[in-house]
Amino acid sequence: MRNGKAILWIIVLLYCSVWSGHAQGTIVAKQDTVISSDSTVTAVVPGETAKADSTVKAVLSAADSLPQPKVKLKEFKPDPNKALLYALVPGLGQIYNRKYWKLPLVYGAFMGCMYAITWNNKNYKDYSTAYFDIMADYQKVLAAEKEGKEYNGPWQDSWTIFVRNGEESSYVSNTQFQDNLKRRKDYFRRYRDLSIIITVGVYAISIIDAYVDAQLFDFDISPDLSMHWSPEVTPKTRYTPGSYGLNCSFKF
Repeated sequence: MRNGKAILWIIVLLYCSVWSGHAQGTIVAKQDTVISSDSTVTAVVPGETAKADSTVKAVLSAADSLPQPKVKLKEFKPDPNKALLYALVPGLGQIYNRKYWKLPLVYGAFMGCMYAITWNNKNYKDYSTAYFDIMADYQKVLAAEKEGKEYNGPWQDSWTIFVRNGEESSYVSNTQFQDNLKRRKDYFRRYRDLSIIITVGVYAISIIDAYVDAQLFDFDISPDLSMHWSPEVTPKTRYTPGSYGLNCSFKF
């Protein structure tokens, strides 16, 4: 009997020890899952999530449908004073005004003028040298005749290139040939000077064009700027006779 009670007490003690161990493990687990004050607990309710998603989509679609602000770029408007300064160098004024199509006109005109100046100046120098050299050789011929001698050279090459070889003695005293050289000299000098004047005019026009173009850059050219013709009939009155004419009107 005593042995049975001892066994019963042993079983009860073992059961108590197992139960206390299980209880301590549960308490430790609960202590490890303590929620901090900074954390947020979100309760998920069925149906509410779908409503929230539809609301977000509606807000995003409404935001997309709103008109987007347009970025207005600053329009280019040239400064006439800057255009005038740039125009001192041929072509830069037109580049500053962004009128690039005028560059071939400006540089073409300058190239033509420079070619005319160069060509006329070259011919002027050739004929001028030839005229003065033949006159110097002619003076030698006259000096030799005064002494009763005959001068047959040497001759200056500048004018002998205009005559046939071996005929220099007959041409040096030819006044018509001398006058011809003088006329050609004066002719090319006149056109050289005229080419210089035209070049200065082209330069001035390029400057004026750049300045005026900058001034009138935003000038409103309306399609109503036109001229209209229409017949005009004036009826006869007691004081004036009837008349027929043509009416011309301008729209600005």
